[in-house]
Amino acid sequence: MPVELTWWGHATCTVEDSDIRVLTDPLFARRLAHLRRRRGAVPPPDAWRADVALVSHLHADHLHVPSLARLAPGTRLLVPRGVRRSVPGLRRLAHLKLTEVAPGDEVLVGDLRIRVVPARHDGRRLPIGRQRSPALGYVVEGEARTYFAGDTGLFDAMEKEVGPVDAALLPVGGWGPNLGPEHLDPGRAAEALARLAPRTAVPVHYGTYWPIGMDAVRPHEFHTPGDEFVRLSALRAPGVAVHRLGHGESVRVEVVR
Repeated sequence: MPVELTWWGHATCTVEDSDIRVLTDPLFARRLAHLRRRRGAVPPPDAWRADVALVSHLHADHLHVPSLARLAPGTRLLVPRGVRRSVPGLRRLAHLKLTEVAPGDEVLVGDLRIRVVPARHDGRRLPIGRQRSPALGYVVEGEARTYFAGDTGLFDAMEKEVGPVDAALLPVGGWGPNLGPEHLDPGRAAEALARLAPRTAVPVHYGTYWPIGMDAVRPHEFHTPGDEFVRLSALRAPGVAVHRLGHGESVRVEVVR
């Protein structure tokens, strides 16, 4: 069966592998606090279908309780360890099969093995919160090995922790005019691509949400990260096929063993 990757916007993607649908960081909102969706329609109900959903960290644009509430009863949900303590609203989601995970864990879903890997990112729910949960990435292993980085900066052990992969869903931007060091911008994402050397990559986490009233503030940071990642990847990782998808578009992964 072919492996298909679909980008719905921000960090929300569907990975279809071995007849299993994996959904990453579900966010189905037109507005989130001070952010509004500036590009792409809100993902349709078809995007809500999943056998398992992966949450990378506790920030509200990645762990969005109202979006998780739309998942069908019985959907598996993998979340960072400690999330029940940090996000009480998850207690309302009794229809989901929630499992807390940490780097090094492995979870089987049908014929898929999902490996939990580290990320370099602040895992707290609130910037001033004392309660911490680890920020995570995931490697979905079936017909292909697909790395979903979540939100992360570069870290020294990235190649070792992630391991060989066929496809990478890499963040290349954010939702505001500035990015801190615990993020990948197009240049750092291209460096990560050179280190990981997958066959296929898709840039995510850009060009979707932007703060209300800031449309004219550094607008290139909203519009250009995908194209800049494509350009820099051609220089630093020329052997990788980079697909800059539009919202709701898909690409099939070529797997060669």
